[in-house]
Amino acid sequence: MKVLYAHHPEDVKHYTTEKLRNEFLMENVFVEDQVTLTYSHVDRIIFGGIMPAQQKLALDAGRELAAAYFLERREAGVINIGGDGKVTLDGEEYEVKHKEGIYIGRGTKSVVFESNDPDKPAKFYLNSCPAHKSYPTVKIDLQKAIARPLGDEAAMNKRTIYQFIHPDVLETCQLSMGMTVLETGSGWNTMPCHTHERRMEVYLYFDMAEDTRVFHFMGQPQETRHLVVSNEQAVLSPSWSIHSGIGTRNYTFIWGMCGENQDFDDMDQVKMEDLR
Repeated sequence: MKVLYAHHPEDVKHYTTEKLRNEFLMENVFVEDQVTLTYSHVDRIIFGGIMPAQQKLALDAGRELAAAYFLERREAGVINIGGDGKVTLDGEEYEVKHKEGIYIGRGTKSVVFESNDPDKPAKFYLNSCPAHKSYPTVKIDLQKAIARPLGDEAAMNKRTIYQFIHPDVLETCQLSMGMTVLETGSGWNTMPCHTHERRMEVYLYFDMAEDTRVFHFMGQPQETRHLVVSNEQAVLSPSWSIHSGIGTRNYTFIWGMCGENQDFDDMDQVKMEDLR
């Protein structure tokens, strides 16, 4: 498990492109028959991919958590962006198909992932954060998620936000998670942009053609930076940073948040004239 420490915005101003990518971009999220995770000291989030093909994969605590099992003091959300698969929780099996998700509450001891077809492996994307209470496991599909159409063609940001793990769908300690689908001809997400000092965010970009790229903008509003992101790569966004992107074509991304609150609309909006 890769460990990332917190970053002061004044320090980030001096990062090279390579340093910026090393500290904020997870390039290889899905590796066949591996659990590939990043542990960030930003709100103690863990994010990454589980891609079972020829074998089942278990979620283990590892030395980084100093816990008896991964979810001893944590909760987790999982969304599958690959082939159909299964998640088995303490012996109970859940079918998690393409673009379906599952919330897993604190105290679940055994978490095992597998694919229905090894030739079309599942790609389970995971976000996990500390939890103070146990809430029930809930399976979420697109019908159960809250759909919020936003944007328009003129602004090149026509999209639908699907709120999978959200207070209006289910109870969690602090984790929120969902998926945003941009329509053909749209490329902008979250513009005009914002920050939210009370929680961090992490993005996974996917459903991108091989030659498609997203230019993910980050940094403080008055001194922005950018990362060039390929398909199935994830970006860490601290609370002080904007998190907005423009794609060479349309794409989909999963967003996950944890921190002080779960108010989706608690945003500090940035005026276009204030961006630098």
